[in-house]
Amino acid sequence: MTAPYYPDLTRGSASSPDELLPAATADMTEVLETSRSSPLPSAPDAPGSEPIDFIAVLHGASVPGRFPGLPVPPTPMRPDVPFHDLGVGELLHAYASGRAAVVDVLSVLRTRWDRTELAPGAVLAVIDGLDELAAEADRRWRSGTARPLEGVFFGVKDMIDVAGAPVTAGSVVTGDRIATRDAVVVARLRAAGAIPALITATTEFACGAPVNARYGVVRNPWDTDRWTGGSSTGSAGALAAGLVPFALGTDTGGSIRVPSALCGLSGLKPTYGLVPRTGVVSLAWSLDHVGPMARCADDLRLVLPHLLGTDAGDATGSPTQVWDQVRSQSLSPDRRPSVGAQRVGVPTRWFTDLCDSGVRQAWHQAIGRLATAGVEIVDVDLPSMRLIHDELTVILTSELASNQEAVADRFADHDLGMQVRIVRGGVPSAVDYLRALRRRAGALRDTIAAFDAGAVDLLITPGVGGVAPELSDLRIEVDGDRIPMQAMIGRNTGPFDYLGLPAVMIPAGTSAGLPVGMQIVGRPWADDAVLGLASVFQTLTTHHQRRFDDR
Repeated sequence: MTAPYYPDLTRGSASSPDELLPAATADMTEVLETSRSSPLPSAPDAPGSEPIDFIAVLHGASVPGRFPGLPVPPTPMRPDVPFHDLGVGELLHAYASGRAAVVDVLSVLRTRWDRTELAPGAVLAVIDGLDELAAEADRRWRSGTARPLEGVFFGVKDMIDVAGAPVTAGSVVTGDRIATRDAVVVARLRAAGAIPALITATTEFACGAPVNARYGVVRNPWDTDRWTGGSSTGSAGALAAGLVPFALGTDTGGSIRVPSALCGLSGLKPTYGLVPRTGVVSLAWSLDHVGPMARCADDLRLVLPHLLGTDAGDATGSPTQVWDQVRSQSLSPDRRPSVGAQRVGVPTRWFTDLCDSGVRQAWHQAIGRLATAGVEIVDVDLPSMRLIHDELTVILTSELASNQEAVADRFADHDLGMQVRIVRGGVPSAVDYLRALRRRAGALRDTIAAFDAGAVDLLITPGVGGVAPELSDLRIEVDGDRIPMQAMIGRNTGPFDYLGLPAVMIPAGTSAGLPVGMQIVGRPWADDAVLGLASVFQTLTTHHQRRFDDR
């Protein structure tokens, strides 16, 4: 097998697809080799392998029971913590107790938005009307009519529409686009009292190069010579720098979880279809997810209930009966998760095969900490991860190329990362693309069977296999070897986009002074359980409380 081609993403874009086609063809031919050598059975011997069967398996999966929990009082405001460092729960407690006013929190946040050195490149625009919305939120708190997230500011990735705001998908080809209405997720958060404050950066169409052709690069607040990870670059940078208490991101191969790992954050990719994508720019429609990012899992638990639910604009959304059951099983935010008699699986391969010893050590220590607290750890063999990883590549690049076909004459305006993926997307045949879709239902069935065999509802994997890459060469160090970022960045996250399973990334410690993450994955619709275990872990550790200026 030949070595994959990883372009130098620090250089400029190509002038035409022809420059990239030979390498792209070689790369995708290698990706397709295993898939083509193991075709699915032909009709009539292939029941349950049509592309739509993936949705049927997902929607037919039973909703896991409620994660065990105990009643707790509302999250108290930590003493001597500045407003900008308060999380969602802490802010709500501060507002309710009269210790903070929404207009005062806005004033503090604004001073940080003006300090562009805190999160260089993260903020693209400040949304209009914040003073009026903050004043209205304070009136509601005083009158006793506050809504569940009243007065909590949040960032919105530049893939998600906010009415009246510039939403450009980080691309030159979108021009001066202004969203005409809120995406459903933004509208639902507004209805809960939350206030969209910032449009945050993304890589181009959520899959481009770290150095965006339109806006430049988002630097990691932990080390501004390094990248935040992508594609929810600005949401991660803004959170890590204390510009907002939570943000929205999108995740097609890891775009919420990767920057969460590299910036010391907590980020959830929900079960596919649980959160509607209406009003969100499409990268690859059969893989795209929308989810929240915050600085702790408890804040994700507060935000998620206001995002989920069916919407007529998203044909892949969960059926009403599934959504109702998920909502009824969700742990109330006023209850603290407890370990109980939990069994958690640890995959035996793939996820540690390309992983620095510092990341593995943090992962092993996290597993040990949970085991000490009473969690039973068992080995689980997840099948076909390499094939799943490659089939995801086929779907993502094919759907991206289809989505961008109408602007093919502006190829040179895309950045190199986007260009490479578009050209790769033209290599698979229709049969290759459909085979990758057909395989999903069986892969999901096999994965659920692996959960069953281990009698587990949750898995724990390492996050990204190394710390944030340096912008000078965009390579990740793995035990002395410098590996091209593209070989690693979505390796441990992408399979769960393909499978549609809920997955949360949380801080697991540091390596060489930089954050590393741990991923918790659940069965279909086990979003409450993955957040519950994440919350338990964060009661046992303080990794999520570390900030880039605490070193």
